[in-house]
Amino acid sequence: MNYIKDKLLTNKETFVLLLIYIILGINAFITNDSIPAIINAFCGITYTFLAGKGFPVCYLFGVTGSTFYCYLAFINNLWGNLLLYGLYYIPMQIAGYFKWNKHLKNNKKEIIKTSLSKKERLILIAVSVIISVITILILNRYGDKNPIIDGITAIFSITGMYLTVKRCIEQWIVWIIVNGLSFLMWLNIANSGQKVYSTVFMWFVYFMLSFYFYFSWKKELKEQKIKN
Repeated sequence: MNYIKDKLLTNKETFVLLLIYIILGINAFITNDSIPAIINAFCGITYTFLAGKGFPVCYLFGVTGSTFYCYLAFINNLWGNLLLYGLYYIPMQIAGYFKWNKHLKNNKKEIIKTSLSKKERLILIAVSVIISVITILILNRYGDKNPIIDGITAIFSITGMYLTVKRCIEQWIVWIIVNGLSFLMWLNIANSGQKVYSTVFMWFVYFMLSFYFYFSWKKELKEQKIKN
């Protein structure tokens, strides 16, 4: 909690984060949720919040949360998400920790934000859509429970994680799509009887935070452009 004590979070952000923890705890108690789902949600929400603020320490929570998410994906037959987190997310988060520490603001613990060119955006969108379609067809053939959402979230998550490590604001647009679809996917799993309520709540929080940090980064990049 040093990031709260050092006032690197605003009073509003500190209140919201603590409120989220309280809601998560109450939800887990009432629904008697599974331990892996609770740990995954706590680490995942903390990761997203600290990543949005640009703190490299976020990746420590990211690796832990991703490990438990792999377990949840495995027992729910979400092969696309399992491979994504196990073979891509965890290695990229480890790399991201060292990458971000090389691009910190002077006398601060947060990173310098960047953005893509129009050409880079178009290329990234085209490649992501094409590979998503191919992935959906493959997952459908091998009996994935939800090939469309699983395929889209898996590939766009790769794009999002790549942009996160590169410190690009465009990551938040990708995360809005991924988090919204993932929320619906896990909500459906919870409705089928699985105890993953904390995971559902986690994805909903991710979805809301994606909007918040998109506009936060946009404002900072605009101010940075004016100064330069």
